[in-house]
Amino acid sequence: MAKGKLPDALARRHLLEGGLDASKALAIAEGYLEAEREIEAIDFLRAADPAANERARELLAGLRDGALERGDVFLMRLVTAAMDEEPSSETWKAMARAATEAGRAHDAETAERLASVGD
Repeated sequence: MAKGKLPDALARRHLLEGGLDASKALAIAEGYLEAEREIEAIDFLRAADPAANERARELLAGLRDGALERGDVFLMRLVTAAMDEEPSSETWKAMARAATEAGRAHDAETAERLASVGD
């Protein structure tokens, strides 16, 4: 999907609420990812049914890994919710270290707090 053909906010809402076909949802998600619009891709990856769609699972796993690498707690929460997963305490500790290294103090603090919730 070309960058110029991505749905705007209203069209995105209508597509997601209208029972979107999994293959079309995946194509739209890939378009958003190509345009480096990760947050918008997540709902379409969820609509592509990651439990049944290996490509959607792979893309979500890539987003999860990128969130961990960057120390991005917000993205990690969105991705893991779409994957129906809960990050482990060790994952949150790794996230806190990555966030600290990236200068993301708020994310580091949040990840440290989330790591202690599982303890």
